[in-house]
Amino acid sequence: MASFLQYLVDPRKNFLARLHMKSISNRLRRYGLRYDDLYDPLYDLDIKEALNRLPREIVDARNQRLKRALDLSMKHEYLPDNLQAMQTPFRSYLQEMLALVKRERAEREALGALPLYQRTIP
Repeated sequence: MASFLQYLVDPRKNFLARLHMKSISNRLRRYGLRYDDLYDPLYDLDIKEALNRLPREIVDARNQRLKRALDLSMKHEYLPDNLQAMQTPFRSYLQEMLALVKRERAEREALGALPLYQRTIP
């Protein structure tokens, strides 16, 4: 069952997954975003912690891409074609740090330690 599910979501093996990935890539290129830019730090505290651990330049570039995308969206425009061709929507910058944060959290839970961060209601 697990191998069947991996087949369904692997773009190298499944035509529909490849088609979906191409569609997402085109949408992200229009606004100059990367797939990792779509993660919301308010939704998941692991993502917030991973963003805090990244170098300042990477976080600033992420914020700049998000601001540009919001500006283009409000103007109902897309990036020029020459800039769209330069975009790399699936080049990851957050996944490695996010995996590290999740491993650390799982290790802390396994050892019975208190969590580093907790969601609080203001």
